[in-house]
Amino acid sequence: MILGGDRGVVPPGQTEPMTLGEAVTPETQPISQPQRIDRYVGQYAERAVDMVASEIRALFAVAARPEIVSLAGGSPYVAALPLDVVGDMIGQLIASQGATALQYCTAQGDARLRERICDVMALEQVRAHPDEVVVTVGSQQALDLMARIFIDPGDVVLVEAPSYVGALGAFAAYQADVVHVAMDDDGLIPEALEEAIRRAAAAGRRAKFLYTVPNFHNPAGVTLAAGRRHRILDICRRAGLLVVEDNPYGLLGFDGEPMRALRADDTEGVVYLGTFSKTFAAGVRVGWAVAPTAIREKLILAAESAVLCHSSFSQLTVREYLDTQPWYEQIKDFRELYRERRDATLSALSRMMPPGCRWTRPTGGFYVWLRLPDGINAKAMLPRAISSRVAYVPGTGFYADGSGAQYARLCYSFPAPDRIGEGIRRLASVIETEVQLRDDFGPAH
Repeated sequence: MILGGDRGVVPPGQTEPMTLGEAVTPETQPISQPQRIDRYVGQYAERAVDMVASEIRALFAVAARPEIVSLAGGSPYVAALPLDVVGDMIGQLIASQGATALQYCTAQGDARLRERICDVMALEQVRAHPDEVVVTVGSQQALDLMARIFIDPGDVVLVEAPSYVGALGAFAAYQADVVHVAMDDDGLIPEALEEAIRRAAAAGRRAKFLYTVPNFHNPAGVTLAAGRRHRILDICRRAGLLVVEDNPYGLLGFDGEPMRALRADDTEGVVYLGTFSKTFAAGVRVGWAVAPTAIREKLILAAESAVLCHSSFSQLTVREYLDTQPWYEQIKDFRELYRERRDATLSALSRMMPPGCRWTRPTGGFYVWLRLPDGINAKAMLPRAISSRVAYVPGTGFYADGSGAQYARLCYSFPAPDRIGEGIRRLASVIETEVQLRDDFGPAH
């Protein structure tokens, strides 16, 4: 409602407002407008007050427009699957096992699927029993469950700097105090981890766990060096610090065999999170957690209270895929597809980016982490990039404190190589314009 002195309501379609003395007839009755203020604002739980949309999710609607080259969301290229074969497989599943696939199941997940998950993890030298596995709705739900059972408001959680935005959101929802630990091109820096643990102890606080993405990091694209892995585990053992190993991309390396998982070297100190979103299909939303016995039991109880049970249909779809299809050959196909797109990305960056830009060189996964020239703010630059028909994710979304403005995450998994080159050409042009504005008017232009 718009008020002005003795002026009244301006009904839709009427150019002049009515005076207070005018009668309101059915023809002039204003259409009811939505409430502008949340009527429940004083009733929400404290943890809900600061909930905000992910910067990546907020980009999806814009980045999905066909004229925009999206280097933003980390979507797998599911069109590379033999979709006709998968469709026939699902039809046969319903025809033969529909009564099971469309029924409830246990909160821990389908037993035969858990057996196959153990086979998948064996590729990373993880030896696990199906009873240790808890099926989840993607690995994102596993993060939420871990936060639910471990975090009280104000508890310290250690995470890499930068870190996966979905993990930061899960931890923030339970009011954790997220403390970032520095990384370099070889992943998490052991000395920085030791220092973070010391600082927490000196403040009379103990971190609840370390959250890490050791392989083909999201968003940084780096991989924890083999020589650092035992040292990281040793630091955490001595500090009594649980490790949450999130490994969505571990089978998507471009060079050699999958790396040995942290969980393979410490079954009691590491909770391993996995997902089929990147190696089969994101839409089935099937992930898992492997945890020590006591943690596993609490994860099952938390999952039961949250969703009662997970989708039997999704679980049996994944199980049938693993049982009947050449899934590891498909993973090899994905590796080659993503390698080609990684190469196209690095080639275009080398040819087109202006001086002052630096970027990581991933050996697997989906992401390149781009550092912009000094004084250039990726978040402030994003609207101009969208106007130039290219999208990326500003680095601020990957830091709990909102830092990282000089960085951008580029995802190469979805666009074709020629589209990647065009997108980076557009992005380079935007950055060049920003640099010119910086030089002409200063960083605060």
